[in-house]
Amino acid sequence: MNTSLLPEEFRSGASLLPVELQVSVVVPIYNEVESIPRLVETISTTLKDSGIAYEIICVDDGSSDGSSKLLRDLALTRTDLRAVLLRRNYGQTPAMAAGFNHARGKVIVTLDGDLQNDPRDIPVLMAKLEEGYDLVSGWRKNRQDAMMTRLVPSKIANWLIARVTGVNLHDYGCSLKAYRSELVTDMNLYGELHRFIPALAFIEGARIAEVPVRHHARQFGHSKYGLGRTFRVLMDLFTIYFMKRFLTRPMHVFGLFGLFSMLLGFGLGAYLTILKLGFGAQIGDRPLLILSVVLFLTGVQLFSFGLLAELSMRTYHESQNRPIYRVREVVEPGRK
Repeated sequence: MNTSLLPEEFRSGASLLPVELQVSVVVPIYNEVESIPRLVETISTTLKDSGIAYEIICVDDGSSDGSSKLLRDLALTRTDLRAVLLRRNYGQTPAMAAGFNHARGKVIVTLDGDLQNDPRDIPVLMAKLEEGYDLVSGWRKNRQDAMMTRLVPSKIANWLIARVTGVNLHDYGCSLKAYRSELVTDMNLYGELHRFIPALAFIEGARIAEVPVRHHARQFGHSKYGLGRTFRVLMDLFTIYFMKRFLTRPMHVFGLFGLFSMLLGFGLGAYLTILKLGFGAQIGDRPLLILSVVLFLTGVQLFSFGLLAELSMRTYHESQNRPIYRVREVVEPGRK
């Protein structure tokens, strides 16, 4: 890596900056005992050779194969490694959130613990980050995975996520990403939202880039991913879409549907009233009468729910002192 692409503090080296770490490498671990030694050593060698002050945070997500014991032993003997051992298996998103909460670097880099992501690409992501981006995502251009069970579903998911979120990345599922730490410090993750971090960052106004990275076939163990996660990913995608469109104005969606339902129910009711009073028709046994009542009541409920959601959102922002905007910079006369 050409370290001239990085600012001077990145070129200072780990030994010169023992306190103010520049990079925190967060690695969620779940049953990867065979991969851990080589992974940690490769990360360490890569960043030392690049002259970057770093720390490695391995988050054990309730492993049952000895990964937690190995990480504990390594953390006791290495000065650049911290092991965060979770009480049980929570999933990749909580494990990643735990890593973010314990990270101290100005830049946070994430990657999988199975050696399929290449740690030697970390300086490439950092160099791209220093071009003015807030988040740089890896793109496994030549992905080494099974075609039908991994590649095809991934391509479909990436296309769908890009269309829904408006963030056009080739590879949402690539864990190898670099973030400015301030971007993720107040980002609350849950469900399967780790794969949607670029979309969440985009909502906050982040500048996002993507660079091709290497990808290797799995050497040890077996994949923890499968088609069974599709439903959870889809549900979280709907959540992201709602947050992107209506996070600070939920009344615009619930109120709209509620108003439409009320008007439709009212219209059907008026039509039945005209039939009853004007033509003497019997309407008591008509399904249309039940439909009009249900539509009107549903509309009232949706409208009321929208009001409650609006009040809850205002209470959340005001009680947390959380602004509904993000300032990138403030430019004043006389200041550069």
